[in-house]
Amino acid sequence: MILFGLLAVALPLATSFGVVLVVGWMLVFNSAAQILHAFHSKGVGHIAWKILVGVLYLGVGIYFMNNPMLGVAALTLRGRVFLSHGRGNRYCRVFQRAESQRIGLDTARWNGDTDSRAHDMAALAASSIWATGTLVGISMVMTGVTRLMISVAERRLAG
Repeated sequence: MILFGLLAVALPLATSFGVVLVVGWMLVFNSAAQILHAFHSKGVGHIAWKILVGVLYLGVGIYFMNNPMLGVAALTLRGRVFLSHGRGNRYCRVFQRAESQRIGLDTARWNGDTDSRAHDMAALAASSIWATGTLVGISMVMTGVTRLMISVAERRLAG
């Protein structure tokens, strides 16, 4: 996991595309399960709603697989919305300032509390290529390190 995580961080664009393809396939398989599950429901409203959701999953999954770059942007937007949910969050401000410096915005004039939507869109466009792949890579490295530490601790306790 550590090696693959480092590789994912080194190749964020390829990792982002891989993540989008995996998410696309997961949505396609989930749509089939959702539609099959709809026929086990009772009531026309429940069946229609579950079929609609299944068709939506299928459409989004196929869209992600046919347009991986737009899929990367969509996943990044979803992640940024989740990250910036609390604007007062200090980690969010640190991320936003680092992003501003990376894309060359004047951070001396920019205040993290009153950032504009234009800045958010510029940061999204710049970060959509690398953010998903980098974050997945970091997650893989941290998971690998955690598993390595647990296995070393287990060996110490067993010995």
